[in-house]
Order: sequence, then structure tokens, then C-alpha cells
Amino acid sequence: MLNFIKKIFTKSKSTKEQPASEFSDDEYDRDYMLKCQGLENVLGKMHDMVGHAIIPFAVGGAVDMYCFPNHIKGTGFATMELLEIDGSGPLPNRLGTYELVAFTKCNYDTGNDTRTAFDLIERRVCGIFTKIGFFSREAVLNPGETCELPNGDGEENTCLVFDLYQPAGKQFKIGDRAHHLLLCLQIFRSEMEFSMTNGSEALFSKLKEAGHYPYSDLDRQPIV
Repeated sequence: MLNFIKKIFTKSKSTKEQPASEFSDDEYDRDYMLKCQGLENVLGKMHDMVGHAIIPFAVGGAVDMYCFPNHIKGTGFATMELLEIDGSGPLPNRLGTYELVAFTKCNYDTGNDTRTAFDLIERRVCGIFTKIGFFSREAVLNPGETCELPNGDGEENTCLVFDLYQPAGKQFKIGDRAHHLLLCLQIFRSEMEFSMTNGSEALFSKLKEAGHYPYSDLDRQPIV
């Protein structure tokens, strides 16, 4: 795994270092606050500890990790750095622009042991978010599509399928700007191939029936 995929957990705060632009610090703070509110409207109260990358995403490092332990069983993860203050960011898909989300059945845990099940999947999701974040500037990524991410030598590629995450019809907004949350769902290769042949909705139905949707935990048997 790349060396920059590291974290420092600190209290969440609205003020972040920003590149020079036409926007003021107050405008950046307001955008951050509105983005937090938009995410919490969908995902519940955010945890007050944030996993900050040692090298910021804006200059080629990893994404910061924002955790949501109050939504569904386990923990949700979300990005907050793909969408810029002016609403730009990822190449718009058929629904517009977005931030990323993923889920684990593991409860939030950031103790001194960095090899817990939660920590391992949090690092795995951070790596996925970071790669997809960079890729989203070059390719249009639509809900329902599959994606295969290359890993290091001797490692199997990461298989993903995307979906719109809009529980109970709650749309992700930043103030008055309408965006959406793109679910990054890690799956087994056989499941990805099933989705490519039969459609993502058929895969989602099977995953939901087995209790595996919307989670990216792979400590289970493939459903196909």
C-alpha cells in the first residue's frame, strides 16, 4: 500500500489549509460546515475524530476519512474533498457530482492497536477512496457500473460496483447545491462478473437478501 495512506486522528474542525483562490477563509469554513450538514442529513451524526492524511489529497496524498457510526449497523465512511467550493470536482455522471461513501459492519474503533478489523478496513477504504477520487477527475463513474482497481505486484485487483446511496430518499446537498453520494461497494470477482452479465440491480438484490449490502466487508462467502 502506498506510504501516503496513513492517518492522524484529530478532532473535526471547519478551518483547513486551502490553496490561494478567490474564496475567503470564511467562505471555505461555511462550505465545510454546509457539507458536514449535508452528509449528516443522510448519514447521521459524524464522529468528532477525523483521520487526516499526512500528505493532503489536494497535493497528491490520501483523502481524509470521515466516519459515521450513527446511521446503520457498523460504521460509514465518506469523503469531503472531491467537491470543490464552487461545486466542481468529479466529472459529472448522469446524476451530477458527488462525494464517496462506503460501509463496514465493524463498529468504530481507533484504539492503540492498528491491526483491529476496523482499522484494517478503514485503511482499505481510504485506499479505494483515494484511487477513485483521482480517477473521478478523468472518467465518468455512474451508479450501477463496475470498476477494477490495480494493486501492488502479487496482489489481486480490487473489484467494485457503484450505486447511488440515497436512503429514504434523502439527497445529499451542500446548502442549496444538489449533489449525491456514490457508494463504493467492494465485492468478490465472481460477484463483479455476475453484475457485468446480469446487471447491478440483480447483484444488489442478492447482496441485500444475504444481508451484505451496502457493506464492503469481505469476511464472508461470495453470493455467486
